[in-house]
Amino acid sequence: MTPVHARSSDPFPERPAPLEEACASGPRDVAALWLFALSRRIEGDRRPVLVSAPRAWLAEHGRPYGSGAVGTSWILAPTATAAEALWTLEQALRSGAVSLALGAVDAATLAQTRRLDFAAKQGGCVGLILPRGLDGLSAARRRWRISTLASAINPDDAKAPGPARLVAELVRGRGERPGAWMLEQDDETHRLRLADRLADHGLAAISHAGAPSGLAA
Repeated sequence: MTPVHARSSDPFPERPAPLEEACASGPRDVAALWLFALSRRIEGDRRPVLVSAPRAWLAEHGRPYGSGAVGTSWILAPTATAAEALWTLEQALRSGAVSLALGAVDAATLAQTRRLDFAAKQGGCVGLILPRGLDGLSAARRRWRISTLASAINPDDAKAPGPARLVAELVRGRGERPGAWMLEQDDETHRLRLADRLADHGLAAISHAGAPSGLAA
């Protein structure tokens, strides 16, 4: 895995672009990918979230747990093939009926991602492609790699888990510098926030948490 910096001097791009991509660093990071994906919808947008994925992909990676996302309505659209998932994703984005549409689509062409970007702008929503990797050309403004970190310490009980944490690495951003940010879930808003209080923990604390050894605070 290519080393990254766990903190960036640039602000975290909280407002999502119409089309982005995000992949998990490994199998154990899929849950963190779901958490990050849900955070990419525009805050306050109460339209449903759609997930379009081949049945084989859902069988391998699982599906979001609705009760774990308070206040979110889900539309699950399993498909037989990746081509059908791509078509469903485009139609959902263009419809304007969803706030966020997630599509498990591999090897989408540049032309196909341009169509998705245009559809998301038409529908006034956010599209997030969930590929296995970040190779090839894409019209997505941002491409993310998501890794799991150990949860924060519970402020009321040192033996209990605290907020969930992850590292969001911006591999490519149009007009933005690559970087990475440590994020944790806010238990009140159920959204991700910067884990600023980790700034002085250094490499040892991050490596102990299970992140890639190349991460540094």
